[in-house]
Amino acid sequence: MASVLMAMARREENQWLKNFPLVAGVVGGVALLLNRLTTPYVSDSQARSDALGIILSAALLVTAILLRQINPTPPESVVLEGEEGFFLAPDLPPAVKTDLAWASHLILTNTVTKSVVVYYRGKTLLRRGILGKADTVKEGSIVKRVMESQKPVYLVDLKHYPGKIEFDYLPPNIQGLICLPLTKEGVFIVATNIPRSYTKQDERWIEGICERVAVTLQSAGEC
Repeated sequence: MASVLMAMARREENQWLKNFPLVAGVVGGVALLLNRLTTPYVSDSQARSDALGIILSAALLVTAILLRQINPTPPESVVLEGEEGFFLAPDLPPAVKTDLAWASHLILTNTVTKSVVVYYRGKTLLRRGILGKADTVKEGSIVKRVMESQKPVYLVDLKHYPGKIEFDYLPPNIQGLICLPLTKEGVFIVATNIPRSYTKQDERWIEGICERVAVTLQSAGEC
């Protein structure tokens, strides 16, 4: 508890320091404007001072903008609503079970992924991690599009996306997901509790594991 409070205090302190140039720039600009409007006669020295003050205020505002671009506020994680579990379809060949367990374990332990779902030929082959209420995958519009187009779909921030209702087999407050094709008859879905958190390296790595799973399914005659 103490470490959490200390982290929150440091975050608030960093946020205050990041906002200081913006606040100082705005306050300085408003003060210069009020001073000019309330001064009946502007001398040459005051005009030069006002010009210098405007430059300084503008510099502070630019600094605040650059700080936000260099050190953007990182997205915050949420506690997913659901229970942790591990389900494998019981009628799968041992080789397929081993490969699915291996693939899901690697992704869950080496990326920000919190839930993994594998769906193939109308069957839910695997559900692992934090699970949603539904125990089977229904082919919604996104899943169908991925299978038809054979191209992955990246939903990096599901907070304002109405179509997330089709993913009821995932926690309801999931923040982002990747839906990848397993040939034209299945998908490999990974989901996370942090929006905009999958890096390009994560995406390429997960795609490689997904391709391996597709080969295993084909070799086992599951396609």
